[in-house]
Amino acid sequence: MDIIVPQVGESIVEAEIGEWFKKNGEFVEKDDLLMELETEKVNVELNAEVSGKLTILVEAGETVEIGAVIGRIDESAAQPDSSDEAQPEPPANSAEQEKTPPPAAPAEEGKPEPTTAQATPMNPAVKKIAAERGIDLSQVKGSGRDGRILVDDLPEQSPKTEQVAPKPAEEKAPQQPAPAPAKAAADRIKRVPMSQLRKKVAEHLMKAKQETAMLTTFNEADMSRVIQLRKDYKEAFQKKYGCSLGFMSFFVKACAEALKEHPEVNASIDGNDIVYHNYYDIGIAVGSKRGLVVPVVRDTDSLDFHEIETIIRDFAERANSGKLTLDELQGGTFTITNGGVYGSVLSTPLLNPPQSAILGMHGIQDRPVVRDGEIVIRPIMNLALSYDHRIIDGQQAVTFLKQVKTYIDNPETLLLKV
Repeated sequence: MDIIVPQVGESIVEAEIGEWFKKNGEFVEKDDLLMELETEKVNVELNAEVSGKLTILVEAGETVEIGAVIGRIDESAAQPDSSDEAQPEPPANSAEQEKTPPPAAPAEEGKPEPTTAQATPMNPAVKKIAAERGIDLSQVKGSGRDGRILVDDLPEQSPKTEQVAPKPAEEKAPQQPAPAPAKAAADRIKRVPMSQLRKKVAEHLMKAKQETAMLTTFNEADMSRVIQLRKDYKEAFQKKYGCSLGFMSFFVKACAEALKEHPEVNASIDGNDIVYHNYYDIGIAVGSKRGLVVPVVRDTDSLDFHEIETIIRDFAERANSGKLTLDELQGGTFTITNGGVYGSVLSTPLLNPPQSAILGMHGIQDRPVVRDGEIVIRPIMNLALSYDHRIIDGQQAVTFLKQVKTYIDNPETLLLKV
């Protein structure tokens, strides 16, 4: 049976072999997890549809087209018994080797027998560099996947190297210290191919810059009342709904209500037409190990705070494990990104085409502000709205952002919808 790269979306034409979880020649059972595919939007796991002996045709890291054959399962192969499993097959060229290996020479007294690191997975350059530095690879702990030893795991020199004190001798002129050995070429640079997701993100961002008339308007929100609400109801909210009350649910609800009042911010351009959306599906930019993804919270105007918080938390957890589905990453009408979680205090977020606007949240800072004629300290968050000037006028963008600010400054009006 052939293992074929499945169709995972209309716009996806290729995928990258992420990792094989089974070895070439290994017997697999039906439904065993075989490997993981990385596409420009989601990761896809492939399971064995039948039992048999696995043959891998395409190695990890290679890019293949949708529909390509990347492996086979021989259904006629018999499952090995435990004794066969205990004795792995010798390599193909072992026939030329002697049937009975010569006995190992006895170790010298007081010296431990040398160990071998051949069974430990390692990058190709590791052995060469280790030999140059006199490093025993059996003493090196790998930080890569499945304990793979990377170049970065190697110390600068062998830890066993001891400094021998020079014997006393006649006074001589001080010697110049020997120059430090130059780093190996493999240590000076690291080159890795772009993942499918990173390629798509790069393409998407370039499109946003080149094909839109993007501008950004700024404002700032006083977070005092939102912070106080969270403080007053944090424990009760957690006890009732089993999730924390975060800032994001306030901004999602504020944007959903403001989008109702400013439909052009929720619209998009399709050719020579403007498409107005009468629903409010808001994408939430989430950073993951694979890169930035934007899963979409559907019908945000009809969701309660705890529902929004639960959905976003689930997105964040599954984004890191690559478990988001293609449907969850498509179809948003507006996007929110929170650079404040990384320490950003001001930025100009890039549009997420075909959407026409994106709201950027930032870090909260205590600042002096004037309230009722007095200077007081308030927790302030900078807000940035990037928008496509082809469809949204400056006045519309400014009033939309001001409406979001009003809802955050006075969350009672958001809850009461007044």
